[in-house]
Amino acid sequence: MFSDQSFRRLTPHELTPYPSSFYSVVTLKYLLKNREILASHDVTVDFIPIFLGGVNHGSGNKPPWSLPAKAVYGAFDAARTKKYHGMEEIETPDFFPPVTLLPQRALCYIKARFSRSTFEQTWQLLMRAMWIPPHVNISIPESLQEVLRGTNLFSEKEVEQIMQAAGEKEWKDKLMANTKKALDLGAFGAPWSWVRNAEGKEEPFFGSDRFHFMWEFLGLPWQDIAVLPKGTEKGRAKL
Repeated sequence: MFSDQSFRRLTPHELTPYPSSFYSVVTLKYLLKNREILASHDVTVDFIPIFLGGVNHGSGNKPPWSLPAKAVYGAFDAARTKKYHGMEEIETPDFFPPVTLLPQRALCYIKARFSRSTFEQTWQLLMRAMWIPPHVNISIPESLQEVLRGTNLFSEKEVEQIMQAAGEKEWKDKLMANTKKALDLGAFGAPWSWVRNAEGKEEPFFGSDRFHFMWEFLGLPWQDIAVLPKGTEKGRAKL
């Protein structure tokens, strides 16, 4: 999945996401929560860092809040999404939208040099630092370095190596290549998912509420939302 913080891929069914997008935060949490079930169906998930600003610019898209009507509606949709996914602690930081080039380059390096678990844990912790009060602007080098230290996933030397790598051409080029790949696949925002099924067919999916379409495309068993008869207690389990 591609998101300003993720890309996901499923194999032999494949799925790909990208995070600075709030909806990418939701998508990351949802996919990680369901990874074991997906794996039981031979579905793998890969998260790929991209730069959402580059995707918006390259595709000619504009952020939803730049259109007044979308901005008004977005407040309702965000509140509903947070409640549904049990993520009500998320709040938009006053420095939003940040330019996430630095943390995305750092994530590219971490993904290449550390385990998948470390990469994904780091991504989640960076998201939490940015989206949950007191909010840390991880686009600022000193702040990013402090958050990396606080993860307890890296030694002091490794944190220094990550910060150095985030400023090097190799990882600038890697993030640029990831972003270009997303654009080449038709991305215009995040989360953007590129899904391959067992037949080798590939299709894109945009947004954090298209999973039922993905499962259908992948040929997975899934349960639809249903309206309950009057007098029936609401029975939706919390995510």
